[in-house]
Amino acid sequence: MKNILRILFITTLFSFFLQSCRDDNDVTWTTKAPSFKLYDTTLGSNVLYPTMENNPFQLVWEKFGTTNKYNVVFSDTSDFAKTITLASTTTNNYKTTIGELNTALLQAGYSPYASKQMYLRIQTAGTGTDISVSNTIAFTVTPYPVSVPVITSPSSGSSFILDGKNAQGIVTKVVWADYSSYGVDVKYLVEIALSGTENFIASGEVNNIKLLDWTNKSLNDAVLKAGAQANVATDIDVRVTAVTKTVTEIKKVSDVVTIKVTPYVAFKNLFFVGDATAAGWNTNNNNQALYRDASNTNKFYFTGKFGTSMFKLLEILGDNTWQPQWGLKGGVVANSDGGEPEPFTVSTAGYYTFEVDILAKTYSITPYSGAMTTYSSIDIAGNLNGWSGSTVLTQSSFDPHQWFIKDLVVSSNGEAKFRANGTWDINWGAAAEFSGQGTQGGANIPLNAGTYDVYFNDIDGRYVFVKK
Repeated sequence: MKNILRILFITTLFSFFLQSCRDDNDVTWTTKAPSFKLYDTTLGSNVLYPTMENNPFQLVWEKFGTTNKYNVVFSDTSDFAKTITLASTTTNNYKTTIGELNTALLQAGYSPYASKQMYLRIQTAGTGTDISVSNTIAFTVTPYPVSVPVITSPSSGSSFILDGKNAQGIVTKVVWADYSSYGVDVKYLVEIALSGTENFIASGEVNNIKLLDWTNKSLNDAVLKAGAQANVATDIDVRVTAVTKTVTEIKKVSDVVTIKVTPYVAFKNLFFVGDATAAGWNTNNNNQALYRDASNTNKFYFTGKFGTSMFKLLEILGDNTWQPQWGLKGGVVANSDGGEPEPFTVSTAGYYTFEVDILAKTYSITPYSGAMTTYSSIDIAGNLNGWSGSTVLTQSSFDPHQWFIKDLVVSSNGEAKFRANGTWDINWGAAAEFSGQGTQGGANIPLNAGTYDVYFNDIDGRYVFVKK
């Protein structure tokens, strides 16, 4: 029995000795005593900035014996449990730039804008116990971002046909890769432009996440604003811009991904047809447009002249099927789904204010007796013509207060106003694109690039730009 206990004791003691040796070897690897001196240095600033990119960063150390190769290594822990080789050199000095050092830190897993310790030392070339090390120098360092976001979805060549009947449905997700952490808040802008142009506009914005949902409506609104034509497949460039700020703002812009998008008409346009209107019962006879509300796209107005006795509303001109059309069913506003509606009626010719809401299915026709001034001319002045009066509208022969111009080309985004009699004495404007109600001396009307039929009413200042 004594012999058995003695054997167990010796075995346990031997195992403990082996483990102690193994631990000593590990400690020797990471905390080996310095054999030569690395001289102190400085970064100039512990917080790195892009403006420091070309500033020098230099290390100098004592030459060690007959060694002809050194490795410059760093770690984020003082025991160098995990080392990253910054460079190898055959001389006892190393020179780089702050920009290259910044990149090495990021590649090693340091986060932009996050303060973290950096431990530096020099190791002689070799393996295991053959390696000699210098003393360690350490400082806190805060790198700046250099990489750009990378869009991973949608991929180039993807094609999307947008669905106006499912406006809030998600058509696709924009996903991108970027740093796992910035150390500060990062704002991501998802921007689009007509392919090959640089007129990027925002189509969405998120903070600190790398994903944006594009609904049919949000993407449709953006591509139309960028200049795409409704119902036409258009190449669109997509990019993601990361915006961060500490002392200075830094923007990092991804490469573009080109997709094809077919937008829909974002809102309805309505036109008069009928013997109470200028066009008669002709679906393609300079039919007068109704003026859409600037905020409620289902509501329309018209103040002007009506004859006797009936009219309907069309969504599409020149379509002999008359579809879709709007009128009345049982005294309630209705469209042609499920049967042709009855017309609206006017018992006596004259000036009226007509309002209709195709969502609420309500309407009103009331006599108008307010002030009316007849002008000799109406023009539109803006960026499209150098703010001159060269773009003159045509006066309706049926109602002298209704004006229009067909196929107006707006070559780039800008602003405009309507003017009377070729001067700025009387002018109308409002901060509403596509449709709104201008007021005397009002704000400039935002215009997006495209081709339009334009209608203007000098009685109430309402306007509508019908994109073609």
